[in-house]
Amino acid sequence: MQLSLYQVDAFTDRTFGGNPAAVVPLLDHTLSDDMLQYIAEENNLSETAFLSSTRSPSVFGLRWFTPAAEVDLCGHATLAAAFVVFSHLRPDIEQVHFNTRSGSLIVTRTSSGMMMDFPATEPQSIAPNAVVSHGLGCDPVELLRGFDHIAILENAAQVRALSPDFNELKKLDSRGVVATAVEGDGFVSRCFFPKLNVNEDPVTGSAHCQLAPLWSKRLNKTRVIGEQLSSRGGRVICEVEQDRVKLFGQAVEYLRGTITI
Repeated sequence: MQLSLYQVDAFTDRTFGGNPAAVVPLLDHTLSDDMLQYIAEENNLSETAFLSSTRSPSVFGLRWFTPAAEVDLCGHATLAAAFVVFSHLRPDIEQVHFNTRSGSLIVTRTSSGMMMDFPATEPQSIAPNAVVSHGLGCDPVELLRGFDHIAILENAAQVRALSPDFNELKKLDSRGVVATAVEGDGFVSRCFFPKLNVNEDPVTGSAHCQLAPLWSKRLNKTRVIGEQLSSRGGRVICEVEQDRVKLFGQAVEYLRGTITI
């Protein structure tokens, strides 16, 4: 069996920037969950996205796997999957719908790049957590919980300077820790998911589904820009509309290949 594979750098307009994801269309094949996990582990990227066909030319099934496990939501791999749909599979359409474990996700081509329409998650303040403090090497100004622990730090410089203890962060019962702070009229972040074999994720769309509602409310703005301060870097433009978050980003194709099983 041979499968097409695309590797796409998401949330960037240049190769070697943003967050790389593999995209594997399974339009004519059905694979077991174990095989999907083997492929994701072999790719050894933070995410591998698998596309499956439906009866509609503009609707696809979409699943995301890290090298260690399937996840419920992944923004950058969704952006990468949409890029592959628009560039290779359905170049005639302007909007694609993905059926996922997090419901229906819509990606639309716009003049500002691809726009993803995701459900918003409003994180709630929680008590200080020793594992977070020890893992990050500092005490957050405030700690919140969405589907990640979210640590608000004093400033962007403190976020940049973090050197986490990943073994300590593996003890948390959440997916991981997102460190964030205000910078200018937007915000910065870094995302650490060692439980998923992703010590630091370069650019994390799903994290912005929590960060955008948080900073939109605190900055009193419906449109906020997030800069993720990983070594590769990335920018996510966020718009909050009630219980939805719209994330805007670009993507660049790095390679095309063939998987042989």
